[in-house]
Order: sequence, then C-alpha cells, then structure tokens
Amino acid sequence: MYFGSVFCIPSENLLPMKFLYFFVFALFFSCTKSLEDRCFIKEGEQFFEGYVQEDPFTVKQILYKKPDYLEIINLRKFRNFKQDSSEYRSNVYNLEANEKYWKDQKVIFADFDKYFFGQFEYSFKQNDGNIKYALGRNGLGYWLLEIKNNQPSAYFLGLSFNHYYFNKIQDKPIVKDGFFQIEGSLVELMKMPRRNDYTALEDGKLFKISLKELIKDSDKDGFNDIFETSFGLNPNNKDTDGDGINDFKDHNPLFKSEKNKFTGLYEDLLSQHLGFVKDKLDKIPYFIVPYETDCDYFQKVNPEAKVLIMSLSKNKQPYYVRVTDIFNGGYSKIQKDKTNLEKFYINEWGSGSTNDYSVEYKNGKWIFNLIGGTVS
Repeated sequence: MYFGSVFCIPSENLLPMKFLYFFVFALFFSCTKSLEDRCFIKEGEQFFEGYVQEDPFTVKQILYKKPDYLEIINLRKFRNFKQDSSEYRSNVYNLEANEKYWKDQKVIFADFDKYFFGQFEYSFKQNDGNIKYALGRNGLGYWLLEIKNNQPSAYFLGLSFNHYYFNKIQDKPIVKDGFFQIEGSLVELMKMPRRNDYTALEDGKLFKISLKELIKDSDKDGFNDIFETSFGLNPNNKDTDGDGINDFKDHNPLFKSEKNKFTGLYEDLLSQHLGFVKDKLDKIPYFIVPYETDCDYFQKVNPEAKVLIMSLSKNKQPYYVRVTDIFNGGYSKIQKDKTNLEKFYINEWGSGSTNDYSVEYKNGKWIFNLIGGTVS
C-alpha cells in the first residue's frame, strides 16, 4: 500500500528487508574500514614489512615467461658473463674510471643528451643514415633510443634487467636488418646489503626484437605497446584511467586523481626531492618513478613528476613489474597522533636511508618536521 510519500511494507517482507538493511550497513562499514586499513597504520603495526628476497628464477622459467616478441639465439662464439662483467667493473669501479665514464656520457652521447636531457644512461651509439640509435637505461629498464630527423623517440624493450644481461662490449651494431639485436646472458639479480649482484645462469645469447614490433604504438599515445603492457597500461586506449588525459602526458596514468588533504600530503612528499629536475619536467617525459601502494590517497595523487603506482600485491602487478627490481623508494601508510586530530606521522624510504616525519595540517597546508631516520 502507498500513502503519500510513505511506503508501507507488508509484515511478511520485514525479515528479508532487515537482512537487506544489515547487508547494506555491513558493506558500507567494511568499505570504510578497508580504506582505513589501506591508508592508516593500526596500533602495533610496523611502517614497513621489510624486503623479502624472492626465490631465484631458473633458465627454464625465464624462457617460459619470455615475451612473444623476443627471439633468443644461442651463439657459438661469445663473451661470457664473467669476462664481460669483470672487465666492466675494473674499468668503472674506481674514481678515475668512473669520472671518465660520466664525462664520456656527456661527450660521446652529447647529441642524445641534447634531446633526452639526461633521462637515460647511454651506450652503443650507432649512426644509420639520418637515424641515430643508442641503448638507454633508466630506473624502469632498457630502451632503444632513436633520433630521426631531429625527433627523439624511446622504445621500451620490456626485458627485465633482473634476468637479461647485455654485454658491455658489443662487436656488432645494435640495429641491423630491421631488428634490434644485442648479445648477452641470462642472469639472476640478487639483492645485497650494499649493492646488487648478478649470477650467470646461461651465457652466449643473442636477443632480437623486430623494430616493427618494438615501435608499435596501437593507441598512438606516445608509449610503445611493450611499455604499456609491461606497466599495466592499456595499449589499445590512449587514456587508460579515463580522466581525459593522454597516457603519455598523464602524470598518474593508472588512476584518476582526486583532491583532498591526504592526497595533498603525498603530493608534497613526492615533490620535495625533485631538485633541479623540477624546472625541466616538461622536457623529460621518460622520467617516471614507480611506487607500490594500496592506499587510495596515494593512488589518486596528481604529482608534479610522472609516477606509476602499482599494487603491493604481487599477484596484481604486471609480470614485468613482478620480476624486476624497479622500486627504489616509497612512503608508508599514515599513523595518526593520539591527541591531535590534525597531526600524523609518516615514513619515507629510499636507497640506503629512511626519514621519519611528523606532519601537521594547518591553514590548508602540511607542515613537515623531520624527527628521525636511518642511513645504511
């Protein structure tokens, strides 16, 4: 029956309705609690769980999971990993050689640095008519760099530096007959207390990728398909998160940004270490920093520099991210102060150090105070 704007529910339906109301209430409560758990530290909970060394991959596992676009050829004659890596270390791991190496980066690769503004570490320069090539590496992995008609492009290889070692000396050009090609070994990267180290699994490999496959950009957004697949973007949609911003230009392409005081907190933390890079962010589109978090506030930032935000759950990460050591820093969940509702604590970690902050929200701004930290 219906009287005006009031519904009268027959008595026989009251019991199911009670369950419905309880379900809706429970769902709302669980979602609220879930957000609380994802973003705020509970009493007795640690800022970080610490690094856990993953079980090493075998050659069989690496080959089984190798990308379809990658061809691996066994070589009869080759520089083995031990020879190549030991010669490289002897030439770089001392002060004089290290200074020469970085000077060569600025001199030999001056034309690449002109267009890429130091976004990469360069090697294996090659001239091919009106096209110049070089191998680039940054924190995300390896790229084929190209300068064609004074236009720079970078094509991500999608080959984990945890598993694929490229020899530091290459006797043949890295681009030939329509293929990117490079000699090296299958290896396993092991994290050490002060530095990472490699263990050779199988030497004498030629890694080949068709240039046609490498430069493929199905959605024409500026990132090659291999990059987008490697980091969870949609290679067939130039706007993965649907926020109206092209993935290549989006500073947070995996999540729609929102504005509130806690996204602002993480944005302030992300901005404080940009330094000289801050003035040329519009010129360095491949300067992208990856983070792991399940906190909604962190995921929905609108940062000054580009970020890729991955779930803490390995099962939810793309395969490339799951097997590659790309995370070199991050921020903890937030700890509430017991007496001041506008005061919180948060931890920052980076390569070899941590910082502990107390943060207070005053007059619409976050005030930071460094209260501790460690250096290893």
